[in-house]
Amino acid sequence: MEQEEELKSMSLGDHLEELRARLILAILGLAVGMGIALFWGRGFLHLILVPFEQAMKTSSLEPSLQAIRVAEPFLVYLKASLVLGLLLSSPWVFYQIWAFVSAGLYRHERRYVYVVAPISVVLFVGGVLFFLLVIAPIALKFFVQFNAGVEYIRYQPSLSDYVSFILMLSVVFGLTFQTPIFIVFAERMGLLSLKSLQKARRYIFLASFVIGAIATPPDVITQIALAVPLYLLYEAAMLVCRFWRRRG
Repeated sequence: MEQEEELKSMSLGDHLEELRARLILAILGLAVGMGIALFWGRGFLHLILVPFEQAMKTSSLEPSLQAIRVAEPFLVYLKASLVLGLLLSSPWVFYQIWAFVSAGLYRHERRYVYVVAPISVVLFVGGVLFFLLVIAPIALKFFVQFNAGVEYIRYQPSLSDYVSFILMLSVVFGLTFQTPIFIVFAERMGLLSLKSLQKARRYIFLASFVIGAIATPPDVITQIALAVPLYLLYEAAMLVCRFWRRRG
């Protein structure tokens, strides 16, 4: 009981100190992950280029990306290695995030943290792979074929723009796939009720498309590709909440 009261009375300074420590540990873990990723950066970069290559060949076009700046290929390699490093270090990074959250919880509430931390990693990696393997090929095929046959247009994006596009959306999908974790966690903590979640369905459906429009480039394909899974994850979170409540 004394420990629980101590957790409840943590000051703002204590929380900020805990946040600083966890951020440092997360950044150090990310740095180690990137250091390891440098050895496989070229392979990961090739994986990123596959959707473009397939889309171009499907449209009977020769795959070609422009490297305009002198250091562009090297900078793109570093950028790809950073994202791969985030994937490799994601178990450590998400552990630090949830460890910070658990610092402000009572002892009996901490057990939820040890459940959701590994699930967060799975959802993040799953979101990244879902975009790379499913959504990216569809989106690239649409973009390539949109201007097919249009005179005076030669589709040849720059290497940096293409890789930034793919990596940014990969991370966005990975982060948005965290939604059910926070919903279930909030419901378990009593911050949200299952009844309120059910009533908010129509607003969440609209909000999913708003988030899709804000978090992705201004094209309908990627906006819908993010909004639909986001809403389905919301429904999945409610199913988990309902199942968990019945077990309790």
